[in-house]
This record gives sequence, structure tokens and C-alpha cells, in this order.
Amino acid sequence: MNFDKELDARGLNCPLPILRAKKTLAEMQPGQILRIIATDPGSVKDFAAFAKQTGNELLSSAENNKEFEFYMKRK
Repeated sequence: MNFDKELDARGLNCPLPILRAKKTLAEMQPGQILRIIATDPGSVKDFAAFAKQTGNELLSSAENNKEFEFYMKRK
């Protein structure tokens, strides 16, 4: 999937991946896509809840070798 920015949140625990994603999304234009890579297993639930609360669209989430990859579209 194509993306406009990437956020490496590996090694960060809740709530840091969400806070960094929120800050990065705020700097982006509406419709742009942010790719997030995290290692915190709790980030799966966190990003789903974050998308619902903020209106940003969680396009996909996947796990690969204990790393979680999210694609989020700026509202």
C-alpha cells in the first residue's frame, strides 16, 4: 500500500505509539496515509479505538514477526 509518511514506533509502549501517531497525523494533509510500525501488542486495540475516536480511518492492520503494521488515513 502506498503511504505519505512513516512512523517507527517500535520499542514504545502504550500510550506513546498513539501519541506519536496523533502528532504526525496533525502535520499531514487530509486524505494522506500514515504507515505505523509498532511492537506493543496493545497497539492493535489502541489504534482501532483511536480511529473511532478521532475519525481518522484505519485502512489496515497486520502482524508480522511480532511487529504490527497499521495504515491510517488522515480525516
